[in-house]
Amino acid sequence: MRGQVAAVDLGATSGRVMLAEVAADHLEMRVVSRFANDPVTMWNGHRDALHWDIAGLYRNVCDGLALAGREADGLVGIGVDSWAVDYGLLREGRLLSSPHHYRDERSARGVELVHGQIGADEVYRRNGLQFLPFNTVYQLAAERADGLLELADTVLLIPDLINYWLTGIPAAERTNISTTGLLSLDGHWDTDMMRGLGFDESLFPGIVEAGSIRGPVLDDVRSRLGLPTAAEVVSVGSHDTASAVAAIPMQSERAAYISCGTWGLVGVELPSAVVTEAAHRANFTNEVGVDGRIRFLRNVMGTWLLSETMRQFERDGATADLSSLLAQAAEMPSPAAVFDTDDPRFLPPGNMPARICAWYSERDLPAPAGAAALVRAIVESVAAAFAAAVRTAAELSGVEVTEAHIVGGGSQNELLCQLTADRLAMPLVAGPVEATALGNVLLAARARSLVSGDLETLRALVARTFPVRRYQPRGVAVS
Repeated sequence: MRGQVAAVDLGATSGRVMLAEVAADHLEMRVVSRFANDPVTMWNGHRDALHWDIAGLYRNVCDGLALAGREADGLVGIGVDSWAVDYGLLREGRLLSSPHHYRDERSARGVELVHGQIGADEVYRRNGLQFLPFNTVYQLAAERADGLLELADTVLLIPDLINYWLTGIPAAERTNISTTGLLSLDGHWDTDMMRGLGFDESLFPGIVEAGSIRGPVLDDVRSRLGLPTAAEVVSVGSHDTASAVAAIPMQSERAAYISCGTWGLVGVELPSAVVTEAAHRANFTNEVGVDGRIRFLRNVMGTWLLSETMRQFERDGATADLSSLLAQAAEMPSPAAVFDTDDPRFLPPGNMPARICAWYSERDLPAPAGAAALVRAIVESVAAAFAAAVRTAAELSGVEVTEAHIVGGGSQNELLCQLTADRLAMPLVAGPVEATALGNVLLAARARSLVSGDLETLRALVARTFPVRRYQPRGVAVS
């Protein structure tokens, strides 16, 4: 049986709608629509606040699905994935406000409010989640303090919100809600924590599994977009990293992964969570993956550092593009020292080159001189952070990692891939680039009976269909 599914893949800086034709021995995918996902700054009465343009994003999703419907001759499934942690507040089905962007500064207040009630150690013991100041639990605490949470009757993470607008059915897909800080290690909503923080537990809808059918497209939406009646929405691995990891052609008992886009998600796949003091100190997270796997990983700053640097170059009137700067950077020596990509100063938008140079100056280290040198320092620092996270993941989990896989946009960056392999002192397998969309497609296709089998079967189909590139380490590993 052969059929077609559409993947809506929403990243923190861009989105795309892909159309795939899938069968047990066939997997072909192409882009039907790409669009920017730019945040919006709005005055909230006290300060400028950063929000997502969710209305514009949904319009682009609908336009892409309409294109997919016109180009397909047997569309049977639609899956939606996105970045994690952010959400919409609804009351009686209506969105109350534009969702905040996770980079908005309000989350710092939320951290204080949560940890004033529940200590950081206890939070980790309950959910096994890496501390990030923008985790959903902290955002909701800030929302409650501002008096907004009490106005809502439902909280939906971004892909669940899109699915709600497509189907009219509210639900919470497991892989994404595992990033909220409100899912306990036993797999249920942590209602005790909710009550302790003053969150009404009725705000959070029932949990559904990745790969389950959400339901048919609403008649009005289907008619407006020209979609066939056979097309049903599937709750795929709606956290984009969950979908990406599902499509990595790896043997999880000996491999690490790097899902590299705006963020780099670096870790290993496990059958159960690792919630040790050492894992907590290393700030590793236990997020739910597809088919009940655990994604034991750490968030590392990814291509955000490069993209924000290039935006600053453009603001300064420079004409160089990233490809030419990467080529120049490859010919340059390594920086005197790599910088700490985890430094909180690099999280917000703004003048990234100045912040990086300040980091070096504060330590009496020579700052990179010139655009190419700065790009080299960024790529080298990200590679060092990736390699360190792989080694720590292996040590904490007991997985004997012998190779690493990198997928996503970062897998196209040859300099990043080679420097990561060098610092790992092991082979790095790059690709597929569109792993997130592939994982999305395969889960939707399996739910609609176009393919069958476990995660290893799905990964084998990817391996047979999409080429990868292997990078061998050069010389002695760099510490």
